Amino acid sequence: MERREIKLFPYRVEAQAEQVNEIPKGIEMIQAPAVWGQTKGEGITVAILDTGCEVSHPDLKGRIAGGRNFTDDDNGNPDIYVDYNGHGTHVAGTIAAISNGTGVVGAAPEAKLLILKVLNKDGSGQYEWIINGINYAVEQKADIISMSLGGPEDVPEMHEAIKRAVEANILVICAAGNEGDGNYATDEFGYPGSYNEVISVGAVDLQRHSANFTNSNNEVDLVAPGAGILSTYLNKGYATLSGTSMATPHVSGAMALIKRIASESFGRDLTETELYAQLIKRTIPLGNSPRLEGNGLLYLTAQEELAKIFTPAVVAKVLSL
Repeated sequence: MERREIKLFPYRVEAQAEQVNEIPKGIEMIQAPAVWGQTKGEGITVAILDTGCEVSHPDLKGRIAGGRNFTDDDNGNPDIYVDYNGHGTHVAGTIAAISNGTGVVGAAPEAKLLILKVLNKDGSGQYEWIINGINYAVEQKADIISMSLGGPEDVPEMHEAIKRAVEANILVICAAGNEGDGNYATDEFGYPGSYNEVISVGAVDLQRHSANFTNSNNEVDLVAPGAGILSTYLNKGYATLSGTSMATPHVSGAMALIKRIASESFGRDLTETELYAQLIKRTIPLGNSPRLEGNGLLYLTAQEELAKIFTPAVVAKVLSL
């Protein structure tokens, strides 16, 4: 394979802090705390394909199930998956930062994280690294793959790796991209986010308005908070970042919760297709074009909210549409 590169989608670092103590607004906005009484994601492993992770961060200690470096950082040592960029650590916190009375809390604070470093300190990587990371996640039997990265090229080898992951019943969740021009009628495609097999995540701000940078196309599945997102960062600190990269881990963490809830409800493990349906049932439309918001905003208690308004028969009919 020729040496083509894939990169982090451009994102904004808006603020940094040494100490915080809060449930981030994005985590509250998707209603994650409302389902923690049922599950906090225990027993679910999320593979994060990113710039690595600061595994010594106090909010992430104990959540790391393992990892591997596929990049040229540290002379390619596969056992050193340290994050020199910050992006991967931020994503990890949104998914599974622990509830320890300080710092931040992730969407699924008891999920396990498999740290697969596929982007180097500069935030760039070769497609081969991404493919190797996907294949490794399949080998390790991860439940979910989270990828807040992308590029303009449709690379068949990467597409095939993703198809293999989905065939193995792994949910592959990807950022839609940050090349949006604010016009929903125009297409901005980024890969792997635009593959039909993945769950493509666009971004809204904390007021539920569509983020002006989020890509629009007919492959966007849903949106999540992606502007002004507080999470873990380098040097045991915290940072506020914006981008569809920040929206994606909200969905990855939420899927860890949904998978646990659905398995207990149905008494069996659901297929990838069935789990996708369970996710879409937990969205609410915001009134934007589907090309911007897909099925709407991730909202974990959507079914419960419907039940308060309608009779069970009406709810069942609405959810079957």
